[in-house]
Amino acid sequence: MIWHTKPSLEVLNQLVPNTLLSTLGIKFTEVGDEYLEATMPVDERTKQPMGLLHGGASVALAESLGSVAAYLSAKDPMQSVVVGVEINANHLKSVQNGIVTGRVTAIKIGKRLQVWQIDIKDQNENLVCSSRLTTLTTKKEGNN
Repeated sequence: MIWHTKPSLEVLNQLVPNTLLSTLGIKFTEVGDEYLEATMPVDERTKQPMGLLHGGASVALAESLGSVAAYLSAKDPMQSVVVGVEINANHLKSVQNGIVTGRVTAIKIGKRLQVWQIDIKDQNENLVCSSRLTTLTTKKEGNN
């Protein structure tokens, strides 16, 4: 298991209110020993003007999943700050409606740098977006 303490869905979803995740309708839906999943609706909040899932919304889902995973796998999460330092995304298939599901898995978990793979699929299990996020974990200020 990559989590220092396996989180519950209830606790994860308490992070959502009053954030971008809430605005986009993102909800954490599954926690495995080696992965974390969340869903996002394809609706007026997440579509671009042509009626398709906005690539930026996919990236927001990917970075949210990767950042939370990095925080949960930190050696001392209560004393850590996790920030994204690089993200890329390949948008592979368009989606017009429904729900997409993102799954994050670790590529490399180091002491400070971590690399995460996030795959986003539509309701038919088609790969919509493949993303990779690099995060940096530092100590909270004032914690030496």
